[in-house]
Amino acid sequence: MPTDPQAYLNGRWIPLSQATVSVFDGGFVQGTTVAEQLRTFGGQLFRLPEHLARLARSLEIVGVDPGLSTAELTAIAEKLAEQNFKLLDPADDLNLTIFVTPGPYGSYVSVAQDKGPTVCLHTQPLPFGQWADKYRSGQSLVVTDVMHVPATCWPAELKCRSRMHYYLADQAARAIEPAARALLLDEHGCVTEASTANILVYNVGVGLISPPAERILPGVTVKVVAELAGQLGIPFVQRDLAVADVAGADEVVLCSTSPCIWPVTRLNGKPIGGSQSGPIFLRLLAAWNQMVGFDIEGQARWFALR
Repeated sequence: MPTDPQAYLNGRWIPLSQATVSVFDGGFVQGTTVAEQLRTFGGQLFRLPEHLARLARSLEIVGVDPGLSTAELTAIAEKLAEQNFKLLDPADDLNLTIFVTPGPYGSYVSVAQDKGPTVCLHTQPLPFGQWADKYRSGQSLVVTDVMHVPATCWPAELKCRSRMHYYLADQAARAIEPAARALLLDEHGCVTEASTANILVYNVGVGLISPPAERILPGVTVKVVAELAGQLGIPFVQRDLAVADVAGADEVVLCSTSPCIWPVTRLNGKPIGGSQSGPIFLRLLAAWNQMVGFDIEGQARWFALR
């Protein structure tokens, strides 16, 4: 068994430390990178088919053929996760990243050695310290002047790494409140997403509310939350949300692959609900724990604090 994590890059299995992308690659030059990130529970990849389906749709949008079928990508991902998980503490878990670029940028093709798309899969241990305390203290959000990318630029369903707007929005949010993340609005002033996370609000008598699907990234995690809500008898609806709807909600949660789900307790410096994790969040987290057979918060706190 190798002692270093392995990676898959353009048909080769190599040590992760040797997985490099050319400076002439379009993913580096223009940010034209389609990507998916998923996590494991006990070393088992979670919702791999859904992530690969979204990857295929993104590749269709940008017109890139990775040269690998879904079955082949599945086999590579499962082999990589199994191999690299063996290098971890058995109680730890992995992030697995898949990214695809068009390959060498057109103006640089004459000096590039590789032709065709770049396809890479790699893993890293989950960075639990980034969110372990958020399950209890909650996340602060700030609305900034940085707008969500309009659908006239690229469709909301495209999962890509061209995320300068996230970076700039978070920079602006943290200038106002150091621990905050940005909440982005569209050109109509409607709530779309937080940076790298979907947002849901909860109101008694209404249920969980998501922005309309056509305006946001189709989050795999949001779909999981909708499934769990159905099992718990919690209504789940989609409609436009204004900033005032978030500010006045009984509860607000964020959803993203690695942390799964965590509460929002402040918006623009003011508390939301009781300014602490609420009962709906706790019910959803408990249902998620039961589904995967893991204490999600407990695992994160253990590895963050040890």
